[in-house]
Amino acid sequence: MSLAVVMSRAPAAGRAPEVTVEVHLANGLPSFSIVGLPDLEVRESRERVRAALQNCGLDFPVRRITVNLAPADLPKESGRFDLPIALGILAASGQIPVESLAHREFAGELSLTGALRPMRGAFAMACGTARSAAATSHIDGTASHRNPELYLPAASAAEAALVPGVDVFGAADLPSLCAHLSGDADARLSPVAPRPLCIDASAAAPDMADVIGQRGARRALEVAAAGGHHVLMVGPPGAGKSMLAARLPGLLPPMTDDEALTSAALLSASMCGFSPAQWRHRPFRAPHHSSSAAALVGGRNPPRPGEITLAHLGVLFLDELPEFDRHVLETLREPLEAGRITISRAAWQADFPAACQLIAAMNPCPCGWRGDPNGRCRCTPEIAARYLRKLSGPLLDRIDIQIEIPALSPAELSARAAENGEPSAAIAARVQCARERQLARQGKTNRELDGREVDDVCRPDDAGEGLLREAGERFGWSARAYYRVLKVARTIADLAGTDTPSASQIAEAVQYRRVFAAG
Repeated sequence: MSLAVVMSRAPAAGRAPEVTVEVHLANGLPSFSIVGLPDLEVRESRERVRAALQNCGLDFPVRRITVNLAPADLPKESGRFDLPIALGILAASGQIPVESLAHREFAGELSLTGALRPMRGAFAMACGTARSAAATSHIDGTASHRNPELYLPAASAAEAALVPGVDVFGAADLPSLCAHLSGDADARLSPVAPRPLCIDASAAAPDMADVIGQRGARRALEVAAAGGHHVLMVGPPGAGKSMLAARLPGLLPPMTDDEALTSAALLSASMCGFSPAQWRHRPFRAPHHSSSAAALVGGRNPPRPGEITLAHLGVLFLDELPEFDRHVLETLREPLEAGRITISRAAWQADFPAACQLIAAMNPCPCGWRGDPNGRCRCTPEIAARYLRKLSGPLLDRIDIQIEIPALSPAELSARAAENGEPSAAIAARVQCARERQLARQGKTNRELDGREVDDVCRPDDAGEGLLREAGERFGWSARAYYRVLKVARTIADLAGTDTPSASQIAEAVQYRRVFAAG
């Protein structure tokens, strides 16, 4: 047999599409070529595979070797194709049974000694395998009693075994895997026992009880968590903006099974990787203000996900917001509105999820002390205005809640240090009730409502309608800002358990938009 087919998967923002590795041996001058849109890492596998086979005492055929990675229009990257290429060569040359590769998937990078190195994206690959098996059963109309088999490096198998519905096998090196595939009873590999998926309490988000004072900011974060609204906090250095932002994930409702799998798959396929300790914890991403547009929203060729995708179903925290390049901030406008981002290149287009909650923080001026009663600010009005102009009106329009965070005086800190603030668990319980009301009413959070849905479910009473109209005319709101105030008021009403937003709830929502009232 001079042809062998091995199944694998490519890393692609958590989706892990199927890749067919076809290996053909032919007579002629010895050569080794890989086709199917491989990148440099994949092309380098020729030397790794050759050395690994020779150092493991296996025959490397002195023939014309052609490896095709299908589909040909899907870019292939990383060293994960070393193992399927090596197995394809061994099967095509008759060193292992070809039938042993059927209905199995393989991935792993080979060292020159034949050992299998850890790989990123193991969780995402297992999710892709499970989805494919489920789709096949649905199409065929028959449920298979056997789980699909996935073979990975031993160091990565435990992560992949967290995914239900897949039998994951971990191999330490190429010879042991070949012996298993050849039917050697003494080298039989067993599936990795999946560890129970549970929440690691030690990795929980910080508690809101640690925050001293800032009652208004706490309330604003509760409203934001309940409705999924974006938040901008403006205040002097040391006022507690970063501390408050870090506590927002602890207020959000628990992740569902599907949400947890989706988030874990995205993190697994990224350079940061996924740890089982992160299971069911909302992601909290805080990129530095020197980040590029590609790092924040995704880019490169082929496209890779950015921070806004890695924060999917969690929180994206942008500290020192005006210090980000303005062009970088403008790239956030569409994904904040749509919850997805499409990266297009000449030969490739990728659609990434980006349904995260933005929380941003900034100082009121370059020195940070504008409005301080002690007169510490030395910024002229023009300097302060230029600093604020780094944030465009369209971007500010998309941020539902904009609040000031005042600095606490030493006297206030001393007086309140002994106080115990309300814990995150108590706030999260109210948030959960408000979310359940929203999902029962419209099947989505209030932030995700479109124009017609806002008219149907967010319309206030007569007094609230008049107050909202007056505020919109006074502050010069755009249509988007007007509707976002309605959404915030609807969330406040959900927290209160009322069916119609009242004038007092409209007034509270208006207060959350006064920092940049002209925006």
